[in-house]
Amino acid sequence: MKTGIDVIALGGNAILPADGEGTIEQQREVTRKSMRQVCSLIKSGRKVILTHGNGPIVGNIIERGEAVKDHIPPMPIDVCGADSQGGIGYMIQQILGSELKNQGVIKEVVSLISQVRVDGDDDAFEKPTKPIGPFYSSEEKEVIEKEKNWIMKEDVEGRGFRRVVPSPTPLEIIEASVISKLLNLDVVVIAVGGGGIPVVRRGNSLEGVEAVIDKDRAASVLSEGVKADRLIILTNVDQVCINYGKPDQKPIGEITLSEIRKFYEAYEFPAGSMGPKVRAAIDFLESGGKEAIISHASDLLEASEGNAGTHIYPD
Repeated sequence: MKTGIDVIALGGNAILPADGEGTIEQQREVTRKSMRQVCSLIKSGRKVILTHGNGPIVGNIIERGEAVKDHIPPMPIDVCGADSQGGIGYMIQQILGSELKNQGVIKEVVSLISQVRVDGDDDAFEKPTKPIGPFYSSEEKEVIEKEKNWIMKEDVEGRGFRRVVPSPTPLEIIEASVISKLLNLDVVVIAVGGGGIPVVRRGNSLEGVEAVIDKDRAASVLSEGVKADRLIILTNVDQVCINYGKPDQKPIGEITLSEIRKFYEAYEFPAGSMGPKVRAAIDFLESGGKEAIISHASDLLEASEGNAGTHIYPD
């Protein structure tokens, strides 16, 4: 396998158990299995940056704050995102560091609290779409909307109402140059967790905003910022499919940028599932990336060798 830089976007199933209560012990066990694959990839000579989702963990942090709001003031979403970055990053950093040592690899691993710049005038701030936090009844919804001025929407599966927040387009990874410097020092970096902490620039200052950035699109911007060769997006399906869930469903093994762009523009990939992942892959390749891979989390090594997943290449 040739040397180069991989940005690996870990989906929730690379950290959290599909079934179970999601205890820290369960999270560690799932993460340990994922990090064994990452460790083997690093041993092959690849430089690696890991990024990860933070749901439902950030929702749990917000819910904790709401539960004790009469005693401790709840924190805004950007602070909760930073909280989740630190906790998840710590777990990945510790487990990957141990796995590297177990396999005789002497490398340092570091987690970096990462800010992602967005446009304060992004249309997403006028049209919040990203669900976050717990479910509420219709009665609770009425009270919360009046008290907190939150925007609430009913869950499509009928589980209740949830707060929705903006999901603006990521524009820049503030710490991209630091990440590049760490890579040059041969450090394994964990960054831009949960899509990064959304910030806007006000003159010379950065200010956090109440929003959640899509982690895969943030991973694409990160990949561009560090000049990565490959963007690897790990999820809970084996491959990207055309006509997903229909009798004529067709998995994609290899495809060119122009071909998958046509499918994307024809709304082949739903916004709530595969759409953002495919869009992230398109953005990465359009910015000069060499290969985007979308694969099941358990198939990282096979996918990195071209034997699993969907591989998207420039034209």
